[in-house]
Amino acid sequence: MDMLLMGLCFTFIGLAVTAMAFAASTRPKATSPKMQPELPATKVVPARFFSERVTPSIPTHIQVPIEVLLQQIENHIRLEQAAAESFVAYPNHTLLHSKTTSPFVN
Repeated sequence: MDMLLMGLCFTFIGLAVTAMAFAASTRPKATSPKMQPELPATKVVPARFFSERVTPSIPTHIQVPIEVLLQQIENHIRLEQAAAESFVAYPNHTLLHSKTTSPFVN
């Protein structure tokens, strides 16, 4: 019975401490406008992320002909198909985990 009463006392003490901490954190601040010092009038400057002094250097996009892109994709597909065919013909652990020779890493 003594242990039960001690457990209940500790529970109520913990609950009281938690309630006081919650009340202290949710209480509105008790500062009045009279206590706050007046700030001197200053010019309001809009906040900017980037400085106006630095001009952005945006690189011009290089126009690559669509035929070149299609050629690279077809070459990649041929290399991947050749790698798959060689693995199917001779399954091997080293072939399965070897890097591709294609410039496109997948």
